[in-house]
Amino acid sequence: MNRHAAMLPIRVMLVDDHPVVRAGYRRLLEQGGDIAVVAEAGTGEAAYALHLQQAPDVCVTDLSMPGIGGLELLRKLLARDAGARVLVFSMHDTPQLIARALDGGACGFVSKQADPEHLVDAVRAAHAGRRYLDPHSAPGVQQGAAGAEARRLSSLSQREFEIFRLLAEGHSAADCARLLHLSSKTVANHQTCIREKLDVPGPAALVHLALRNGVIEHPA
Repeated sequence: MNRHAAMLPIRVMLVDDHPVVRAGYRRLLEQGGDIAVVAEAGTGEAAYALHLQQAPDVCVTDLSMPGIGGLELLRKLLARDAGARVLVFSMHDTPQLIARALDGGACGFVSKQADPEHLVDAVRAAHAGRRYLDPHSAPGVQQGAAGAEARRLSSLSQREFEIFRLLAEGHSAADCARLLHLSSKTVANHQTCIREKLDVPGPAALVHLALRNGVIEHPA
């Protein structure tokens, strides 16, 4: 008998906006017998509500989703439960994003470009209270983010970064206020700080900066 199967399964929640992708991750995680996917969500908002209902051992989340992204979900979950274990699994694996996820309290980061078994290893490590970085992501984190642009991005607070991401995706200030449950004035103040910190002259430059640094995806 697999030694993992003899133990209670690790209860996992999957957060990704593509149902087919979640189905693949579910099969991958459950094939060893020691992990059970107990909840799935396609948005950060749904994941936040489900986490309270299901209390999973580990939450595996993508970064880029409709509405609030994985970093904002991470912030909200840890604000509610400091012991929440959140593992980021994303194709957006630039050193800046990995460092921001880890600094924000993620217990690990796995790139979607890494071999699939690394996700299984990462879930087991997170459940055991260990930080995990797959071999694809680790060198970038160790090298650190270089350059003036990367330094400007790292100067953003978690809340500023989430508003930056939403604006770069084409959301309005009013959308940001609604999604993040903030007042319009607060979002406007954050916008001013974001423009000053990033030194961008307008919306187009902000979008290009986000694309260059893997914060948002190139349009299909």
